[in-house]
Amino acid sequence: MDIEIRPATENDLQAIVNMLADDALGAQRESPDDLTPYRTAFARCAADPHQHLVVAVQGEQVVGTLQLTIIPGLSRKGAARSLIEGVRIHADVRGSGLGGRLIAWAVDTSRDEGCQLVQLTSDATRTEAHRFYERLGFTASHVGFKKQL
Repeated sequence: MDIEIRPATENDLQAIVNMLADDALGAQRESPDDLTPYRTAFARCAADPHQHLVVAVQGEQVVGTLQLTIIPGLSRKGAARSLIEGVRIHADVRGSGLGGRLIAWAVDTSRDEGCQLVQLTSDATRTEAHRFYERLGFTASHVGFKKQL
């Protein structure tokens, strides 16, 4: 599979949002028909050097995406860590190994950025995703909490 992983552009937003909305959870949270809030969020990400929003492109089609955030910190002797979020693979290429390639890109980039730890979160209902991350060497190590604002 000939895939290019590159920084996302504003022109990629529709494809990214479509992938974010392409499951039961995403369908409840995302609004692919109105890109206005996504454009605002994209501009914030693009202006922040700690944000890496990337897409995987096959030919002319965006077939995958993820966001990698580099987080400086004091804990762990001042270690930086990274957070992987918004991992999505287009339905047409799921099972092709692209997800593993995107995660490998994120791990390599984290290492290049001096991170000592890579972490990610996954909704408790996404059990297939949990198995995928465990196969890639991630361990379920924490309990997460959220508060809607």
